[in-house]
Amino acid sequence: MKIKLSNVIAPSFKKIHQDIKADGHTHYWFGGGRGSTKSSFVAIEIILGIMSDPDANAVSLRKVKDTLRESTYEQLSWAIDVLGAEQYWHKSISPLGLTYIPTGQKIIFRGADNPKKIKSIKFSKGYCKFIWYEEVDEFTGMEEIRMINQSLMRGGQKFTVFYSYNPPKSSNNWVNTEVKLTRSDRLAHHSNYLTVPREWLGEQFIVEAEHLKVTKPTSYEHEYLGHVTGTGGEVFDNVQIRPITDEEIKEFEVVKRGLDFGYAIDPLSYNVVAYNRKKKQLFIFHELYKVGLSNKAAYDHIHDENRHNEMVLADSAEPKSIHELRQYGLRVKGVKKGPDSVEYGIKFLQSMESIIIDDHRCPETAREFLTYELEKDANGNFKAKFADKNNHAIDAVRYAMNDEAMKFKEFKKHVPDLDFPTPEEKRIKAIKKMTGGSPKVSAFTKW
Repeated sequence: MKIKLSNVIAPSFKKIHQDIKADGHTHYWFGGGRGSTKSSFVAIEIILGIMSDPDANAVSLRKVKDTLRESTYEQLSWAIDVLGAEQYWHKSISPLGLTYIPTGQKIIFRGADNPKKIKSIKFSKGYCKFIWYEEVDEFTGMEEIRMINQSLMRGGQKFTVFYSYNPPKSSNNWVNTEVKLTRSDRLAHHSNYLTVPREWLGEQFIVEAEHLKVTKPTSYEHEYLGHVTGTGGEVFDNVQIRPITDEEIKEFEVVKRGLDFGYAIDPLSYNVVAYNRKKKQLFIFHELYKVGLSNKAAYDHIHDENRHNEMVLADSAEPKSIHELRQYGLRVKGVKKGPDSVEYGIKFLQSMESIIIDDHRCPETAREFLTYELEKDANGNFKAKFADKNNHAIDAVRYAMNDEAMKFKEFKKHVPDLDFPTPEEKRIKAIKKMTGGSPKVSAFTKW
């Protein structure tokens, strides 16, 4: 019996299927809204992959093991049936598992709430080629994911890891942050129900989606379109993560350097940035970010990077450290602080059209800018002041741009009513631009 894959895989996944077949990448991140068929696609790829490679096995993971049977187990069972391969597979409920009868290859199901059981996984034939993290946003973060991958990605030549999820609302959530970071062996894909043949979903699904779009458009965007709508607490919505080439760096005209001191608990952060005043762009392309670093070691690093000994602007609260660095020969001075210097420094950075960060050169800086957000009080309301934690690189960048921030402060004083648009206002403006003036997106514009 022959099955036409276009009858079971949505059109939006055609190129992804070809990439997987060609071993194009190792890590595939599938974000999307309800009805996007991302989980169905992953299930089909795993079944096809095992049936075409006699050494391939798979592990399906959820954060909590009790959710596996009604989620990934059912999806994989559906994939077996829709591919017409029921007679070749044995389905077991206790223990939960799927076995490819001709070769004995297996699909094992595990919950991350018991890490020991993940470490003890062994296959009598072949290796774990496929790993599937369903609802990956339920996991605590990339550290947990890396530990699991380190246990499972052994003994084989080629691995394929799937991460499926509905994007959390907050752009600062670890999943939304991770997808923005660049890796050559990673492919991220976004889909929603608009990219799926209508008859696959059924009329009632469409009715429910259309009703939510009219009554609660923001919820519709998040739940059905899979957009990151935000919580309102995001501080920097103007960050772009991409490589900054050596050729670009050579062309930078206005280069500035900032230093935030730290030692025992807080890291010392030294950042080098380039500022394009005309385009209101800030490029961050160098960092030193380390706990327990002596001033002498910091000087050695800065001396090697700052070959022409250009001025470094540092935290004035550390006069002793500034004096020591000067004794070594570094040109460094403390920035003047005031009761509102943090506020205006961050607002100046918010006013940039874009803050471009190279996450390979500056991984910790990228993490701070992507995850920095307002804190909430006991009643769940956002606090007025910016949080003073997890912001060491942000502070270093503020110091580097202190002169420009002070100009911005004076400008704001003379034009007090002028303010910059909120993330929600920017989002609505972008939607209006795409849709010719209407803030609502037609549900079927792509059909």
